[in-house]
Amino acid sequence: MAQPRDFRGILFIFAVLVGLAIVWRDLRDDFSFADDMRAAELSRRTQEVTATATATVTLTEKTLVVETTAVPAVAPPAERANAAFVILTRNGDLKDLRESLAQLEDRFNRRHNYPYVFLNNEPFSDDFKARIKRVVSGECHFGLIPTEHWSYPGYINQTRAAEVRKDMHERKVIYGGSESYRHMCRYESGFFFRHPLMDQFKWYWRVEPGVKFGCDIDYDPFLFMEKSGKKYGFTISIKEVVETIPTLWNTTMEFMKKRPDLVPEPNLMGFVTDADGGYNRCHFWSNFEIASLDFLRSERYLAYFEHLDQAGGFFYERWGDAPVHSLGVAMFLNKSEVHWFEDIGYYHGPL
Repeated sequence: MAQPRDFRGILFIFAVLVGLAIVWRDLRDDFSFADDMRAAELSRRTQEVTATATATVTLTEKTLVVETTAVPAVAPPAERANAAFVILTRNGDLKDLRESLAQLEDRFNRRHNYPYVFLNNEPFSDDFKARIKRVVSGECHFGLIPTEHWSYPGYINQTRAAEVRKDMHERKVIYGGSESYRHMCRYESGFFFRHPLMDQFKWYWRVEPGVKFGCDIDYDPFLFMEKSGKKYGFTISIKEVVETIPTLWNTTMEFMKKRPDLVPEPNLMGFVTDADGGYNRCHFWSNFEIASLDFLRSERYLAYFEHLDQAGGFFYERWGDAPVHSLGVAMFLNKSEVHWFEDIGYYHGPL
């Protein structure tokens, strides 16, 4: 028969094992308890209101199913722009994206409840959607990218494109060997703003998984842009990798000669050119941009994108959406229409 001391020892071991099991339960699934804490915090601030709707949109003979869910955390301000955050992401980005969204909510959006548009070339999982909704205050829209916006146009020689990727990979050009990166750059350059989910909005704020917001934003950047007549806002400007855009400048100059009627004076071409008129490769880093959707939908920008797309440089080289957006801004806008958000603390690796 076990002595009392032995029995107490057995109870102690059993209690330790039970405690470890509880801790493991709470920590599993990639620290998902943080989402519960976040949801509880939002619930304490105000009464949650949730509504779900499913709509079907027909786009170029393809059916696109969109789910929309509203979970406002606080009453939005009386005045708000017709705007949304837009995020190109995948199911595998969930952890990094939740961390970025939690910061964005804390620093800004919990006081404004702007909606989010999440876009993916593959269907979002139910788990992705459920866990995203738990960390944001605004309405969530989840959209599938049409195949024709994430594939090769018929005029692209895919054999040549594959040879270019192989060569750039061997030369260790950043993302030079990636096929999906090229589709992403082309999509961000000319298609994201044409998605049906974006039709209802006039302004967008681009967000990417893994970015960080270091400071509180105590005003509404959307309203600032709208009321001050701005069209494009950025935080960081750097130079593009020269190996990725060997013919982008010449292709842009060809467009300007072909359509001088679309290029106003004054403009911002001085930002992207040296004293001798050559291309200096400066661009606005487009992983953060707050801008007018009407600008991207304009005849002049669409004509420029179509000219670039027909040239094939998204696939035969590795044209990025940052220099494409920046050249479009430089050609079509003037200094008074562009704003540097130097007061927004922002980080995107590897800088």
